[in-house]
Amino acid sequence: MTFRTSGPFPPLILDDIRGAQKMLSGVARTTGMEGSRHLSALVGAPVHLKCENLQRTGSFKLRGAYVRIAGLSPVERAAGVVAASAGNHAQGVALASSLLGVRSTVFMPVGAPLPKVAATREYGAEVRLEGQVVDETLAAAQEYAEETGAVFIHPFDHPDIIAGQGTVGLEILEQCPEVRTIVVGIGGGGLAAGIAVAVKALRPDVRVVGVQAAGAAAFPPSLSAGHPVALGSVQTMADGIKVGRPGDLTFPLVQELVDEVRTVSEDELSSALLLCLERAKMVVEPAGASPVAALLSDPESFRGPVVAVLSGGNMDPLLMQRVLTHGMVAAGRYLSLRLRLTDRPGALAAMLATLSVADANVLDISHVRTDPRLGLTEAEVELHLETKGPEHCEEVASALRAAGYLVRT
Repeated sequence: MTFRTSGPFPPLILDDIRGAQKMLSGVARTTGMEGSRHLSALVGAPVHLKCENLQRTGSFKLRGAYVRIAGLSPVERAAGVVAASAGNHAQGVALASSLLGVRSTVFMPVGAPLPKVAATREYGAEVRLEGQVVDETLAAAQEYAEETGAVFIHPFDHPDIIAGQGTVGLEILEQCPEVRTIVVGIGGGGLAAGIAVAVKALRPDVRVVGVQAAGAAAFPPSLSAGHPVALGSVQTMADGIKVGRPGDLTFPLVQELVDEVRTVSEDELSSALLLCLERAKMVVEPAGASPVAALLSDPESFRGPVVAVLSGGNMDPLLMQRVLTHGMVAAGRYLSLRLRLTDRPGALAAMLATLSVADANVLDISHVRTDPRLGLTEAEVELHLETKGPEHCEEVASALRAAGYLVRT
């Protein structure tokens, strides 16, 4: 079966992806498939997680990068390769180049997370920090390619890249032949397009659902317009899918083969990350958690069995700390409130005893006596509490009110 691509490249066919799978044998891992009882209960059908977060370099990007670089001519290999990325593609290109004995230069934004910069260097690439945003970094890499003759390795818009990513689709069909819905995050569209080509050629009945972050959702307006449309700005913590314009090659494939593209909010991404960590014991980056976010937002709309692709696990520890806090807030697991009490010995201890009975964990407490708004015998306490969920938050606030405190949330 043949599917359309535009531009100077030949059509992408299933045999291209099968060839990529053979090329990747012994290079990329056949990542595992883990069942999720919690998500299965929500969806009302089996839900499996395709764990590309456990792939070498921590994401699916190695697959496409290796196939692309392995397909270069000896002359092109001798010139070296260059790429631009904030993290996952950078590491995929760096490792693939090292495995194939090709010199690689990777441009990364100045503010790229330090662990990703360090990992890219350790995989063997020369790293250059250029630009404040990825678009500036991309321009610097393309300028370098023109000046030096190095081959530019696009993160998603090349047939070899799409074919390499499509091997994820072949593995899903092999590991879960009964699958009825595949949910996958979309940035530029390389992974979704590759999976869709493989799956629709072999199982046209399987529904493929793409997921974008609401703050970087270029595909919905592009699909409405019938051609790639660039967003004026993009804003999301999900760096792996933070792309402002669909690819010229990936767009027609997504348009033809992906059944639906949904969007998820930052709160939904945070909640999905928290669920992956707590319930699945998986460290997943925001982009990788986007399919789980879609399942959480509307679980009954998916036909099962469902496979959700956890596309990456390269999570910056500092971002993880912020995101998990945000996720707990979104899930109703944190409660912040202020209350006034009589400024006398034992008053604070009595209030804390009330919280203890209510089974709330105090994370932080601020005790103010000198605010001019307070009466002579008053003190104000600001509390940050860890709770068990929205219902428990209300129970804690009610317990404090019942004890005679004026509570302000």
